[in-house]
Amino acid sequence: MPFNIQPIREFLVRPALPPALSRMNELAYNILWSWEPVIRALFRRLDPLLWRESGYNPVIMLGRISQSALEKVAADPRYLALYKQACERHDANIRKERQAGDDRLIAYFSTEYGLTECLPIYSGGLGVLSGDHLKSSSDLDLPLVGVGMLYQMGYFRQVLNPDGWQQERYPVNDFYSLPVTPVLKQDCSELKVEIKLPGGPVKIQVWQMNVGRVKLYLLDTNISDNANPQDRSITDLLYGGDVDKRIRQEIVLGIGGLRALKKLGLEPTVFHMNEGHSAFLALERIRVLMQEQKLSFEEALGASRQNNVFTTHTPVPAGIDLFDPGMMHHYFQEYCAEMGIGFDQLMALGRRNPFDPHEKFSMAILALKTSAYRNAVSKLHRQISQEMWHDLWPQLPDWEVPITSVTNGVHLPSWLNGDLAVLYDQYLAPDWRERSWDPEVWQQAAEIPDEELLEVRRRRKRRLIQFIRDRQYAAAARRKASAAELRHAQEVLDPNAFTIGFARRFATYKRVTLLFRDIDRLKRILCNKDRPVQIIIAGKAHPHDQPGKAQIREIIQYSRDPDLWRHIVFLEDYDMKVAREMVQGVDLWLNTPRRGEEACGTSGMKAGINGVLNLSILDGWYDEAYEKSGGWAIGDREDYVEDQDAIHASSIYYLLENEIAPLFYERREQGVPREWMRRVKQSIINLSPQFDCRRMAAEYAAQLYAPAHQAYQDLKQADFRKARDRASWNSRIREVWDRVRFIETGPAPVGPVLSGYPVPVRAAVDLAGLTPGDVRVEVVVGRVGSSGHLEDTEVMLLPPKESNGAVAIFESEVVPRHTGRLGYALRISPNHHDDPLTRPCSALLKWDQ
Repeated sequence: MPFNIQPIREFLVRPALPPALSRMNELAYNILWSWEPVIRALFRRLDPLLWRESGYNPVIMLGRISQSALEKVAADPRYLALYKQACERHDANIRKERQAGDDRLIAYFSTEYGLTECLPIYSGGLGVLSGDHLKSSSDLDLPLVGVGMLYQMGYFRQVLNPDGWQQERYPVNDFYSLPVTPVLKQDCSELKVEIKLPGGPVKIQVWQMNVGRVKLYLLDTNISDNANPQDRSITDLLYGGDVDKRIRQEIVLGIGGLRALKKLGLEPTVFHMNEGHSAFLALERIRVLMQEQKLSFEEALGASRQNNVFTTHTPVPAGIDLFDPGMMHHYFQEYCAEMGIGFDQLMALGRRNPFDPHEKFSMAILALKTSAYRNAVSKLHRQISQEMWHDLWPQLPDWEVPITSVTNGVHLPSWLNGDLAVLYDQYLAPDWRERSWDPEVWQQAAEIPDEELLEVRRRRKRRLIQFIRDRQYAAAARRKASAAELRHAQEVLDPNAFTIGFARRFATYKRVTLLFRDIDRLKRILCNKDRPVQIIIAGKAHPHDQPGKAQIREIIQYSRDPDLWRHIVFLEDYDMKVAREMVQGVDLWLNTPRRGEEACGTSGMKAGINGVLNLSILDGWYDEAYEKSGGWAIGDREDYVEDQDAIHASSIYYLLENEIAPLFYERREQGVPREWMRRVKQSIINLSPQFDCRRMAAEYAAQLYAPAHQAYQDLKQADFRKARDRASWNSRIREVWDRVRFIETGPAPVGPVLSGYPVPVRAAVDLAGLTPGDVRVEVVVGRVGSSGHLEDTEVMLLPPKESNGAVAIFESEVVPRHTGRLGYALRISPNHHDDPLTRPCSALLKWDQ
C-alpha cells in the first residue's frame, strides 16, 4: 500500500542516450512510429522481447533498456544505418515547408482518440476514426490540431471469469511513461486553464502528443490544483460514470478545450466537432465573440456558426447525449448571466421545440443548430440522418435537409499488413505509399501472381493463429485454468482452415449472436471434414450492458462445446493490436448489424484493404462498396424488421455452405483457388483507394474546411460588419415575413406536354416591402408518385423578371426530360445569398398553397 508522505519534490528522469543515438527520444515522442515502418523497426530491433513486453511503447522501452544494450547498438554500424534512415524518414514527414500564405487552422475536437494500443484513451470505432483522421491530416499536411481528453484510466480492460462473464479492470495510466508531454509556458511552468462549475473553479492541465506533423492537445483535471475529488475525477474514465459525470466531461472538452487553444496562442479558422460531445464549444465561441467583438447574441451566433463543422455518427436517437433542464440550469445559469442572455435562449439551441420548457437539451441538436456545415459518415447514413433530423427543417423534403456526407476511411499505413506492403513494393508504382488514394495506383495489383498473394495471406493467418494461441494460453493461465484447458489453448484453430473474423462492440443492434441462431446447422458447417470452418470473435460490452455481457457468455459456452472448441475462439480484451492481427489474418470478415443502425463501420474496410473478403449487411460503408468489393451481401437494401433475423441467419448459412466455403477450398490449378484470388484482388484494387482515410481527409478539406474557412474570413472583415449586417437583415425579414405571400401562380399546362419542350412557370409575389433580391423563389419539379407526392425531384431557381410596387414577378421555364406523370410546386424563402448551406431558410420557407 502506498505511504502518504508530503510534500513530494518531483523530478523527471530521461534515459541517458549515447551521443550516436541522441534523437531516440524525439522519435519515441512522436507516434509517427505507429505507421512509419522504418521507425517502428528501429525500436523493435533494439530489443524485440522488450518491445513486446512494453506494449509496443518506445517511451517505456527506452526507460527500461539497459545502458549496456544502448552502448552496444550505438557501436553497431548496421543499427546506426537503420537509425539514420529512421531519422531521415522522420524529418521527411515532419519538416515539410508549409505553403506560403496558408492561414488555415482546423481545430478538431473528439472525446476519444485511437492512435496506438499503448495509449488507451479510446473505446472503439469513433476513437480509431479520430486517430486515423489526425494521421491522415499529417500525411496530407493539413493545418490541423486535435483536442481531446487524457483519461487517467481510459476505457476498461476486459477480463473473463471462469464462467465466461465479462469483468472490467481499470489500470491507471502513467502519463510520464506514455508518448505525451505536459505543455509548458515560457517560464517552464505547466500550462493550465480554468473553467467554472457549480462547486467552484476547476483547473485543467494541457498535455501534448505529436502525431506526425499534427499536435494533439489533451485535457487533464486529475491535478493537485483541484482539491475536490469530484473535480479531479472528471477525466478518469472514458464513458464511465453517470449523466452528471458526462456533462462535466463535455464542459471540460468543449469549453475547456477552446480556452486551452486560446492560451496556447492558437486561433483556429475552422472548428470541427466530431460527434456532439464537444458541442459546448459552440456556446463558448458565442460568449467570446460577444465579449471581445461586442456582438449581440444573434450576431455572435450567426458569425460563429459560419466556420463550425459537425460530424454526426449516430443513426439512432438513443445514442444522443441528453441533459434535463434542471441539470442544465445547475451548470449554466451563471454562464448565461456572464453572457448576458436568458437561460431559455441557451436551451432553445439544444431543443427540437424551442418553446417546450420540459424538453431535454440535446448535444446533437446544439451542434446542428450552431454549425453551418454538417455531415454524416456514409451516403446511407446521410439519408437516415436527414430523416432523423427532419423536424429541425420541417418545411423541407427529407432529401433537402442540409446534412451532407463524407464516407469514413481507414489510415492505410496503420492497418495494412507489412507482408502485403513488401509485395506492393515489388509490383506497384514506386510512389504507391504517397498515392495510395489514387485508383490508378491499385490497378497494378492485378499483375501480382496469385501464388505470391496467396502465400502472403497464408503467412498472415499462421501469424494470427500463433498470436491467438499465445494469448489464449496466457488468459487461461491467469485465471488458473485446468491442465486440459491450457492444452486446448495451444491447440485451437487450424492454419489451413477457412477462417471467419467477427469483432465489434457487443451492442444489441449489431446482432453478434445471429450466427449462432441455428447451432446444429452451424455445427455442420464448422465441422465439415472436407471444408472445415473456424470463427474468431472479439469485442467488449459496455460495463452497464447486461444483454451484451450475456451474449459474450453465450459465445464462450459454445466455444467450450466438445465438438466446437477447435473451431470457435473468443479473444478477450479487444484492442487495436487484436483488431490489426484479425483484419490482416482472417479469410472472411462478417458484419451483421440491423440495416440503418450502423452509421458507417470501418472494420470491414480494414479487412478489405488486406485482401479479406466481406460478408455483410448492406449498411454503412458496405452499401456503397458491395458491388465492387468481391464480397457477399446478407439480405437486400431493405429496412430492418424483426422477422429478418431468421432470414439473415439462414442467408449466412446458405452462402457459407454453397458458395463461400466451396470457393475457398477450390484447388484447380497448382493448388490455387483462382476465383477466390480474383475476388481478393478485386477487394484490394477497389477498396484500398476508395476507403483510404486520406481520401476522406481530402474531402473534408475541400468540401467543408475550405468553404468554412473562407466564410469566416469574409465575415470577420471590418470588425465583423457582415455579421452585424446579417443579423440586422434577419431581424427585418422576420418583421415582415408573415405578410410575404404568393398572389398568383401558373398557368398549369393544359393537356399532355412533349418531352424536351419548355413549360413556362410564373409566380407573382407580394414582397411586403422587401426587394426581389431579399427572397428566393424556387420551383421543385419531379415525378408524381402513387401517393400524390413529388418524387425524384430537382430544384430550379425562378429569377425575378419585373416589379410593380410591392409585387414582383418571378418566372422561368421547366424542360421535362422524362415522360409520365410530372408536376411541380413553388416555394419562397429568405435569400441568404452569401450563405449557401442555409439556403433555403427552412424556418421561414413558404410553399404556394
